[in-house]
Amino acid sequence: MTQSDAELVVLAQTGDAAALGALLARHEAGMRAVALSVLGYGPDAEDAVQDSIVVALRRIGELRDPTAVGSWLRAIVRNNARMTLRGPRPVPVAEPEWFSQPADTPTPEEVLDRAAMRDWVWHSLGQLSEPDRLVTLLRYFSDASSYEQIAAVCGVPVGTVRSRLSHARRALAGGLRTAANVAHTDVAASNDSRWREGSDMITTAMSGDFERVVRENWWPDAEMVVPGGPRGGRELAINGMNRDLAAGVRQRLRNVVASGDVLIWETDLISPPDDPEHCPPAALWLQLLRAGRVRQLTLFHPVPARV
Repeated sequence: MTQSDAELVVLAQTGDAAALGALLARHEAGMRAVALSVLGYGPDAEDAVQDSIVVALRRIGELRDPTAVGSWLRAIVRNNARMTLRGPRPVPVAEPEWFSQPADTPTPEEVLDRAAMRDWVWHSLGQLSEPDRLVTLLRYFSDASSYEQIAAVCGVPVGTVRSRLSHARRALAGGLRTAANVAHTDVAASNDSRWREGSDMITTAMSGDFERVVRENWWPDAEMVVPGGPRGGRELAINGMNRDLAAGVRQRLRNVVASGDVLIWETDLISPPDDPEHCPPAALWLQLLRAGRVRQLTLFHPVPARV
């Protein structure tokens, strides 16, 4: 017997990725029709649909009315399409009312249910190739989310960013359609560990001992890249941090994103009181790892696109 939308939503909210895949397959035609009505035929319309699939992966646990899932999905697409027309766009979200949280505090069971889908998402991201995973993490989990900024961070053309994102989203959507309802590694402990590790390293750096952080956690032949700026090795990173500290600049860790050998730190940059415009407001540290140590760091100053 064919399951209803509401039944599939309930299953998806308990971490059943295959149920979400069935929902997306059922409503994909309607989602595409909305994108085409706003954007016409072309890659932007397909991007709007594929972006919405990734949003649904991350947000299905927040849908309050399971019977409204079709409208919810189409609203995400409509918002994405409208943002495309307006120019540089934020990380896509649907209409705010669809994402309003229930008034009641979630039960432990509900928290575990949401974690199940989260673990599936991060497991699936980990199956992507490093180039595809990198652009996906930047697009959906960082402030360097525009195609232009991702291209600058990765050192590739915007067209390559689009191509890699499209490939990654197709892989995620295809994985949903064939997913089995199996347990995946709980990523919460790993994420907590990455956060503590990053926080400790930034604290050590702010105390004036960034050289020790680099010596202990970077490979001797590690490379540092500043898009549009210098390129060098460990000494470039150490000297740059020491200059900032001497000028009174401080950094505060704000976000950590990790998947496989890709590690992203986002920090707030705090200029000295007597020179409030000394530095940009934020930095993104894109770290590519080998055996747990940094083999390449790209330091980028994003222009946040979120609202």
